[in-house]
Amino acid sequence: QVQLVESGGGLVQAGGSLRLSCVASGRTFSSYAMGWFRQAPGKEREFVASISWSGASTSYGDSVKGRFIISRDNAKNTVYLQMNSLKPEDTANYYCAARAGRVVAPTTMTTFDSWGQGTQVTVSS
Repeated sequence: QVQLVESGGGLVQAGGSLRLSCVASGRTFSSYAMGWFRQAPGKEREFVASISWSGASTSYGDSVKGRFIISRDNAKNTVYLQMNSLKPEDTANYYCAARAGRVVAPTTMTTFDSWGQGTQVTVSS
């Protein structure tokens, strides 16, 4: 497993942008597919985006397609989530997750092995 630490959350107005970062410990980051999930109060955790170990493959949840971009820098052990055109309904705690193995961008929460503590994103109307 890897240790994951998210950052970059905060308060932003609707229509604004934020970039989340997730730094992973360990030397095998490039062997992990990475993902972002979010959970709003009273709701289930939902898939946001994922990226394969190489960065060649990405997947997005329907609610964020065309607005969010996931990327990774294996030299920095970091995965990013660029969030544009934010809406109040994007308000949630955002979690970074890692799945061991050189797989294409996974979307199923239960297949991820490691999780960060989360970073709060609040979008005001």
